[in-house]
Amino acid sequence: MIWKILLVLVISMVPLIELRGAIPLAVGMELDLPEWLILLVALIGNILPVPIIYLFARKVLTWGETVKWPPFRDFCKFCLEKGEKAGAKLLKNAKGGVYVGLLLFVAIPVPGTGAWTGTLAASILNLDFKQTMLAIITGVLIAGVIMLLASLGLFKAIFGAI
Repeated sequence: MIWKILLVLVISMVPLIELRGAIPLAVGMELDLPEWLILLVALIGNILPVPIIYLFARKVLTWGETVKWPPFRDFCKFCLEKGEKAGAKLLKNAKGGVYVGLLLFVAIPVPGTGAWTGTLAASILNLDFKQTMLAIITGVLIAGVIMLLASLGLFKAIFGAI
C-alpha cells in the first residue's frame, strides 16, 4: 500500500501533471486506496514543492539564463517567459483581485494552470508569500476535488453520457 501512496505523491509533484494527472491515474489504475486518501496524498504532493518554487524559482531561472549550456539556458528562458506571460495574464484578468485571480488560475483543472505555473508567476511578480500560499493551496484543493469528482464519474452521472 505504501508504494501506491508514494506513486500518487510523486506523480502529483511533477510539473504540468500535478494532481490533475495523479488523481485520474490513481482512480483509473484501481489502486484500491480510499478516495479520501487519494485526494489527501495528491494534495500534499502538489503543495509540497510550492514554497520551494516561490522562494527559489526566480533566482535559479535568472541565474540559468546566464549559463553557457544552451539546453539549460533555453529551458530557463522558456520558464521565465511562461511565468511572465502567465503573470501578465493573471494581472490583466484579476483587475485588483490578484490573489483571487491566482486562486482561480490554479483551481481550473486544465494543463498549464496548476500550482507550479501559478507559483512561478507569483514569484516572478514578487507577490506576497503568505497570500500567495493561501491562494495556491485553496486553488489546489478546489482542483483536487474537481478532479476526484470527475475521475469517479460524478460529472458523467450528472450531465449524462457524452
